[in-house]
Amino acid sequence: MSAAEWKKSCEAEWSLQGAPMPAGLDWKSVYEAKPFGRNLLKNPSPQGLCKDTPPPERATSDAPSRGPPRFESDGDFSGWTTNTEVLPYDTSGIPKGAVVCQLPRYSWFSLEQVLDLKAEGLWEELMDEFQPEIFVQDWYEESRLHKFIYQLHVKLLDADKTVISEHSVNPTEDRSVHSHEWKEVSHLFSGYGPGVRFVHFLHRVKNMFMFEFFPTSFTGSSVIVRPTKTSA
Repeated sequence: MSAAEWKKSCEAEWSLQGAPMPAGLDWKSVYEAKPFGRNLLKNPSPQGLCKDTPPPERATSDAPSRGPPRFESDGDFSGWTTNTEVLPYDTSGIPKGAVVCQLPRYSWFSLEQVLDLKAEGLWEELMDEFQPEIFVQDWYEESRLHKFIYQLHVKLLDADKTVISEHSVNPTEDRSVHSHEWKEVSHLFSGYGPGVRFVHFLHRVKNMFMFEFFPTSFTGSSVIVRPTKTSA
């Protein structure tokens, strides 16, 4: 097809009414990239879990492990940059003079990706003038390991990686109830202003080691650009 025909195919595929469609763009590459409606994150469920299936039940063994402490979750984390931060022991609630045999040791396990929107098929004029919606979603396991077990930080960055817009979530868990279900976290970026070229997605889950390893599971992370816009 000609360049004009590829451009018409893009217009028909995504109904981009009012969006800038510069004639000099490689519309064949844009069409084949399918930048709208798909998850731009790579490997969104590295633990092999699905939000449509309840999180796995974990039974403690009769004989506690005698091996070294463990702080990182299992999974195939290709596509992600990961980091483990082992937290100091929390002794604030221990009465003076009490003898403690074992305390839980917590750690934050972080995963992040930086998405290059131009490389994903989105063009500068679209991001600057039309500013399509950017929808972010994540799911984490409800657990009673701690009152803080999950964090999400998403930033929209310009070409120099300066923050244009950002959203953070740090929920407090109600440890008095426990349904052992997935909990959804989501946010819609709109009307964020011109210049967005990258999306930085980072989430953290808290794990615990006390004789055995108790992780917090997560799944279904997504960043999706929609071919629509809303007011700020």
